[in-house]
Amino acid sequence: MRVGVLGLGAVGARATRQLAATGSVDEVLVDDPDPSRVAAVVGAIDPRVRHGLHGDAEAPDVVVLAGPAPHLRLAEGWLRAGSHVVSVSDDRDDVTDLLELDGLARSEGRALVVGAGFAPGLSCLLVAHARRFLDTVDELHVAKHGTGGPECAKQHHRALAGIAVDWHDGEWQQRPAGAGRELCWFPDPVGGLDCYRAELPDSLLLHRAVPEASRIIGRMSATRRDRFTARLPMLLPPHPEGLAGAVRVELRGSVAGRREIRVLGALDRPAAVAGAVGAVVAVALGGDVAGLGTMRTVGAGGVGELVSDATAMLLELARRGVRAAVFDGSATSSSPS
Repeated sequence: MRVGVLGLGAVGARATRQLAATGSVDEVLVDDPDPSRVAAVVGAIDPRVRHGLHGDAEAPDVVVLAGPAPHLRLAEGWLRAGSHVVSVSDDRDDVTDLLELDGLARSEGRALVVGAGFAPGLSCLLVAHARRFLDTVDELHVAKHGTGGPECAKQHHRALAGIAVDWHDGEWQQRPAGAGRELCWFPDPVGGLDCYRAELPDSLLLHRAVPEASRIIGRMSATRRDRFTARLPMLLPPHPEGLAGAVRVELRGSVAGRREIRVLGALDRPAAVAGAVGAVVAVALGGDVAGLGTMRTVGAGGVGELVSDATAMLLELARRGVRAAVFDGSATSSSPS
């Protein structure tokens, strides 16, 4: 299969490296507005990686959109060209617009996977995996900490200045970002952090994947300075690849009539996780890879909605170094089971 990667920042470069290390991928075509990034990636990773995403007469089987939002026009163009599309965007407006391309994706017989990054992305897979262990799911709570590359950090900054949208008892509720503080515990060594509502796309995607849940809330960690300066320009330049990040999902429901709670999390650099998730989703769209499971290959939706076997995908991510932890009251962590 042939895969294209558009955008070679922290996430796109990682996705390219993951794809080049995948046996079923014959060629990785890359492009970026910055020629120096293209030269660095093409010359350093693998002979199968080459510059030429826009110059080929035949469209790749799958295109990963790893650059900054918006992705709407790019996704529309590649769907019409005959490619499946994977977007790692975590901008809520962008995600909303991409989901509206469902009709186009279906008419073209292609899939558009939205929010295939860290959170949303890995978080959606954790929810889909944990859902297997509950008879009913009433509530979903998702929290994330950390950012990937500079564009991700800018999006994090903007999200604290916007409007948060939660799903509550059959309707969407809007609340100011930066409110709703909750102490969330992430895998060690991150530990407990104050997290707040923000302008995130997680609730939109998880509602599609778990429509029976009556309450869905997304939060992200923030300091007092983050909240106070959210409506101002960023005071400090963002880190080129971000530092350690973490994600936490909590499902509340029942098993055999008993109230149960399942909590899963993961700890890693967000850019590395987003690159791995985007690459694994692209490989799954390209064909039935043994041990990976498949994606629904027609229509638009989030990872948790379109994946056929979240556990198999999490195991593949674990093989690539992205490991999940089960919160069970101890420090023990484990891969999905």
